[in-house]
Amino acid sequence: MFLTSPKYRVVGLLATAAIAIGACGSATVTPTPTAAPTPTPVATPVPTATPTPIPLPTQRVVASLLPEQVVAAGQLTICSDTQNPPQEFLDSQGFPTGSDIALAHEMANRLGLKLAVVSTASSSIVAALGIGTCDIAISAQDITTATLKKVDMLPYFQAGQVFVVAKGNPSGIKTVYDLCGKAVGVRRKTAESDHLLGGGSYNPATGLSAMCLAADKKQITVKSYASDSAAIIALEAGKLAACFTESPVAGYAVVQAPDQLELVPDLVLNEVIEGISFAKGHDELFYAVQAALQSMMDDGTYLQILKTYGVQADAVASTYS
Repeated sequence: MFLTSPKYRVVGLLATAAIAIGACGSATVTPTPTAAPTPTPVATPVPTATPTPIPLPTQRVVASLLPEQVVAAGQLTICSDTQNPPQEFLDSQGFPTGSDIALAHEMANRLGLKLAVVSTASSSIVAALGIGTCDIAISAQDITTATLKKVDMLPYFQAGQVFVVAKGNPSGIKTVYDLCGKAVGVRRKTAESDHLLGGGSYNPATGLSAMCLAADKKQITVKSYASDSAAIIALEAGKLAACFTESPVAGYAVVQAPDQLELVPDLVLNEVIEGISFAKGHDELFYAVQAALQSMMDDGTYLQILKTYGVQADAVASTYS
């Protein structure tokens, strides 16, 4: 369980359930000018004319717990780092899109609200919530003990480290030891790069290449690239046996080139749960958003949205997890 408050009630569609993550209330946070982040751009309403990835249902959740100020504003404002495809990024016209944005769009719809997005660097999101720049944050944030001390979080997604291979998996990659002696592409300065080479939070003994040597196998030939897309291009050109990256990035690459790429099944490393963040003490908004999201999970809309971006393998079963 990820919830920090022993209180729990759900209005309308959801039955009462016990939880451990705290939620949000209606207390007003006084902005501290010196602590204000500088998101770019300012809150940008998602244009109603912008095509959504899939048809979204029109039925709305009864949202009697919405704070008065949110109802009065008529919109749900979210903070999101829109440089993180496929979960959140800007389309060719500069409008926010991605799986997280589509989920937020439908949550707002079910609450009878419009959606507005504040593009905010990941490092500024917690501060932005604290001063009221946005109502919630949905931006691929891992739920950690440290983060839960600052904000309340609602589980909505899970992600891990996975391998993309050419269609048909010609190198026969099934386990990490099948990578030994082969060329594996990775974006430099990432957790995946550290995992291959034994750097960052991975000590040399737990690096995948070192594990090959410890098993009397040849070490992995690590090929580093400036971007995930560059590594994928090298894979498609036959220069690599596999690419090692985050599961949302991998899933999106496969959905864009289904005839050329596939994921190695049942090989997910270091899986983590991601959460929607709320400023502490805002219970009403937490429960209302949870009701909307859970109803999307129950009627299949949640999974349908994730499938559009190839990230359905990262779905969670419930907001209570």
